[in-house]
Amino acid sequence: MSPSPFAYLRIGLVVPRYGHSAVDRNRLKRRMREIVRCELLGTVRAEDLVIWARPPAYDASFIDLQLALRRLRDRIAEQSNPSTGS
Repeated sequence: MSPSPFAYLRIGLVVPRYGHSAVDRNRLKRRMREIVRCELLGTVRAEDLVIWARPPAYDASFIDLQLALRRLRDRIAEQSNPSTGS
């Protein structure tokens, strides 16, 4: 994550093949984009963020992906506001 020159969050999704078909990759990208749209946009300060899908993401349910991205959102929020940390 790095500061964005823009006034909004920019997110890049990287979904490597890991031996999966284009259909599988596109499905995973669509699922991740929807979760990012609902969970991250508007809740995280203006940053440039790249999310790299790991091989287990292909087999994860929508709920599992959603929980993983919520944890990411929470970690970003903790880094943004260190006074609430330990």
